[in-house]
Amino acid sequence: MPRPPRAVFVTLLATALCVSLAGGADAVPGSVQAAQQAPAVLAPAKTEGVAPTAAGVQKVLAPILMDPALGKHRGIYVYDASRGKAVYSAGTATPYVPASTMKLLTTVSALETLGPDHRFTTKVVTGAGSSLILVGGGDPLLATKRSTDPTDFPVRASLQDLAASTAKALKAQGIRSVSLGYDASLFSGPAANANWEPNYTTEGIAARTSALWVNEGRLSPGMAKRADSPAQAAAKAFAAQLRAAGINVAPTLKAAVASAAAKAVAQVQSPTVGQIVEYVNLHSDNDGAEVLLRQVGLATKNGGSYAGGVKGVRATLTKLGLDVSKARILDGSGLSRGNHVPLDLLAGAIRAAVSSEHPELRHLLTGLPVAGFTGSLEERFTGAGTVGGTGLVRAKTGTLTGVHSLAGLVRDRTGTLLVFAVATDSVPVPKTLDARAALDRAAAALAGCGCAV
Repeated sequence: MPRPPRAVFVTLLATALCVSLAGGADAVPGSVQAAQQAPAVLAPAKTEGVAPTAAGVQKVLAPILMDPALGKHRGIYVYDASRGKAVYSAGTATPYVPASTMKLLTTVSALETLGPDHRFTTKVVTGAGSSLILVGGGDPLLATKRSTDPTDFPVRASLQDLAASTAKALKAQGIRSVSLGYDASLFSGPAANANWEPNYTTEGIAARTSALWVNEGRLSPGMAKRADSPAQAAAKAFAAQLRAAGINVAPTLKAAVASAAAKAVAQVQSPTVGQIVEYVNLHSDNDGAEVLLRQVGLATKNGGSYAGGVKGVRATLTKLGLDVSKARILDGSGLSRGNHVPLDLLAGAIRAAVSSEHPELRHLLTGLPVAGFTGSLEERFTGAGTVGGTGLVRAKTGTLTGVHSLAGLVRDRTGTLLVFAVATDSVPVPKTLDARAALDRAAAALAGCGCAV
């Protein structure tokens, strides 16, 4: 069956429907609230729908879970968010390698600890004599140049704007020549996670995490290759921008630590944490997730290392009422195969964001890819048994070799809002696409289910 034509209204509708049982428009911050002010495509559901039963859910899911492409270790967890109770689970006795669904735990923790409106500041401060120091504030999306594409979201801070402001301030003081240092000391510990495969950083799968970088450490925007020292590369790019703005910059760039009392010359601010969370989950951005992990570590006073970030995530999830006792968390992105997370914990992040008790977490929902339309789900839900989920399922994907997961939410055909997590970490490589399609069928089955019997 061909996929229905793409239309913006489907994305808006999916957002409106998932939010309608999550506390209403008054509880929705930022970009979602703006979307809610637009004319409604359809009236929101006025009832909670039919209450699903364990037997009803099992009836539609059991045949899908029996697909041999899913391997031996496969499972699903389904929660009725309309009534606040678990409905069905299978294969949940042991945790799973989550792959990128781990980002749900990282991003929900960032929203909770930092707040959705928080921004990260990249600034230039004075040093000794005529020196300046470029200070990184842990902005994961800092770019070399401002974008001219009005459809880019979110709007990123840029070195171009920072250099223009810096040059203007220097010229006003009659300063035309400076030396430049760079400060990336906000984060600590190893730049690369010891639990990752060694080729991740050398092949550009992930950057060396830094509090100061540009284009996520890429040597060229859009390219995979990363700088060995992202902070130094950012300083080099900034020096070039300053020169273009008419300021002479000494050729030697040195690492430095700015004094807390240093005078600010200019600064730029990142998108909000809520917008960054939306971006990270929509595009499954490994680098952005790793920066947010360290920001959680700092916000929870566990330090700016990845180990501190993990401690912060565990503490934050516990604060949200989620059980982390059976979880092994080693990074923020899910790149490590050493991560092991129960399905009810993955679903728990969504569950917390849906709850009327936590309006500060709504960006976790609005950033989820829409089946068949956006982000990492744009090219999915096209096969047999999956089209019914197109435009209705919103979920975070997870993929490593032999590992596939999907965690998100969907409103069934009666109006009940269901939160789910489905995963396998034992897929034979030749069955990769078949396994992924099976997970899509499971989510689509929930969309078409009344599941009362």
